[in-house]
Amino acid sequence: MTYFDVANSSIVYLLVIAVIVFVFVLSAIFTRKAWKRGIELGFEKELLRRVVKQSLVFTLVPSIAIVIGLFALAPALGIPWPWLRLSVIGSVSYELMAADMAASGMNMTLAQASSGGPEALGNIMIVMTVGIMAGMVMLLFFGKGIMNKVSKLSQSKSDFAHVVMACFMVALAAVFVPGILAKGVIYILTFATSLAVTAVQAVVIQKFKINWLKDFVLSFSLVIGMASSILWTAVIG
Repeated sequence: MTYFDVANSSIVYLLVIAVIVFVFVLSAIFTRKAWKRGIELGFEKELLRRVVKQSLVFTLVPSIAIVIGLFALAPALGIPWPWLRLSVIGSVSYELMAADMAASGMNMTLAQASSGGPEALGNIMIVMTVGIMAGMVMLLFFGKGIMNKVSKLSQSKSDFAHVVMACFMVALAAVFVPGILAKGVIYILTFATSLAVTAVQAVVIQKFKINWLKDFVLSFSLVIGMASSILWTAVIG
């Protein structure tokens, strides 16, 4: 069997559908419980309906970036696997990064992963799933304590608290950004384009008070960044 025979096989589709249906059923059960609890607490049904509608809007709009991530991963990993990862537990940034790192570990790009056969697909799947489990397990034991500390720091008015909170994002950037920039000029220009688009949107939101744009910042940055990579490849490559 070839790489994509496995990636888009019926068994993978069935397993993915089974997991997603389970998650939907579980979500429906918790939604029903939350609704009943809201009624018990004295909230009017009309208020609860408005909450549900607003939650749907704030859930669907940011998912545009997830759909874009699906389009980006599907040519390399098939449709069902990215569909599962991005619809259940994964995030766009993590899944793209994990898949690319797994491919790099096999001395190939993600676009070349199919040349490695089903074994390459299996390796990428393992990295994308097992790699994120460490954080989930740690949260079971340390999540509550970490959240309490972070909440206290975010509510603190001291300068030290603001420095600590900012350091989290700086640390993430320090870990991942150099690896991206070291891949070549096209990666650098694509990163710079996405960064510029994000900065422009931040300025527009702050200056013109366009709060709805906050839900589209990631989506616009991803789309324009991907489009710019094609441009930079044509110009430089």
